[in-house]
Amino acid sequence: MHAILISEPGGPEVLEWREVPDPRPEPGEVVIDVTAAGVNRADLLQRQGNYAPPRGASEIPGMECSGVVSEVGADVEGFSPGDEVCALLAGGGYAEKVAVPWEQVTRVPEGVTTVEAASLPEVACTVWSNVFMTARLRRGETLLVHGGASGIGTFAIQLAKAFGAHVIATAGTAAKVARCRELGADEAINYREEDFAEKARADVVLDIIGAKYLRKNVSVLNTGGRLVVIGLQGGAKGELDLGALLAKRAAIHAAALRSRPVPEKGAIVRGVEQNVWPLVAAGAIRPVIHATVPMAQAGEAHRMLESGEHIGKVLLTR
Repeated sequence: MHAILISEPGGPEVLEWREVPDPRPEPGEVVIDVTAAGVNRADLLQRQGNYAPPRGASEIPGMECSGVVSEVGADVEGFSPGDEVCALLAGGGYAEKVAVPWEQVTRVPEGVTTVEAASLPEVACTVWSNVFMTARLRRGETLLVHGGASGIGTFAIQLAKAFGAHVIATAGTAAKVARCRELGADEAINYREEDFAEKARADVVLDIIGAKYLRKNVSVLNTGGRLVVIGLQGGAKGELDLGALLAKRAAIHAAALRSRPVPEKGAIVRGVEQNVWPLVAAGAIRPVIHATVPMAQAGEAHRMLESGEHIGKVLLTR
């Protein structure tokens, strides 16, 4: 098969389309003939040499894909060759084939194409596990989403609204602010023109920025609020006012998805199947796809993501 390899840490030009051995399914794994793969910021960090795959994972980038099951290993439950699926990966998505534990695989939800389905596993599992399983967002509460026009943000807005939350989103351009509102955000703040800390109050904050926003994120929390940090685009080290946290009886959670063990990922995927896919099938949540790029041109997709001009997901297609 062919796959994208990282020749050395660097810019998008180090992504090379090369011939590599086909994967074979180990016990508990299925092999998927990949139709499309999602591009995520973690892939950019891996390309730069700043985010190594978990031990034992493929060195090929790509943390989500969609396609058709072509082989099934021993001890696999519920999947057969020919099934149209999408999957959460520890790596290996930028390829013609990928082997993945069956627990991390789910059938393509009704109402979306196989290509569109590649945009869903990472964002759905990230939002479901962090906003609902960890922070336990409830109907009538307020969710503040940073990066509302990102892949994570566009999905979080829709899912939170479907569960009856009030949603505030931040974004950096007028077009992105408008798109957040179109997706259901009750309020959308252009962070380049306004200070979100002066306008927003929230029960749950979903944050991709990290240190740069830490103080402000704590300041906007309501009593009993929960801050969930899933990205560090604004730095990893910040000063925390524990007194403010205590006064609000608030909590801070920090979580990564890629490094979790297979049983934990499997539980998240099953939760998404049960609670999120029916909303996709009903049309309450729709994939937001900025562009599709041929997989062999993965460098162009990385440039697109790095520009920050995209709204929603960028996909690689076969």
